[in-house]
Amino acid sequence: MRHRIDLGNWKSIIGTTALAAALTLFVGAGTTKANEECHERIVRADHHLHEAIEHHGYESRQAEHARVELRNAREYCWAHSHRWWDVEGNRWHGDRDWDDKDHEHYRDHDRDHDRDHQ
Repeated sequence: MRHRIDLGNWKSIIGTTALAAALTLFVGAGTTKANEECHERIVRADHHLHEAIEHHGYESRQAEHARVELRNAREYCWAHSHRWWDVEGNRWHGDRDWDDKDHEHYRDHDRDHDRDHQ
């Protein structure tokens, strides 16, 4: 007794597999692009905060504006991918656990080194 192979089923299986692989690559590429965009947003905002503190002081209006930018960048990433990049820790966080005052250790890095200790 001979078994007959139905090529129609194989074509369907191969076509479905190819479609699934293409969709996985497409979705993966979109996720990677979103992660890169979030990473860049947060790194840029964190850098602006460091610069504002260094040039204008920890409690300056420029530093406060930069803190708002950093908070907004983190909120954007959380809203879009439920994770945010921790520049100081060099890692992604899966919890919404950032601290808006997490640059306290940078307090003494303003340009006169005593503005915040009067």
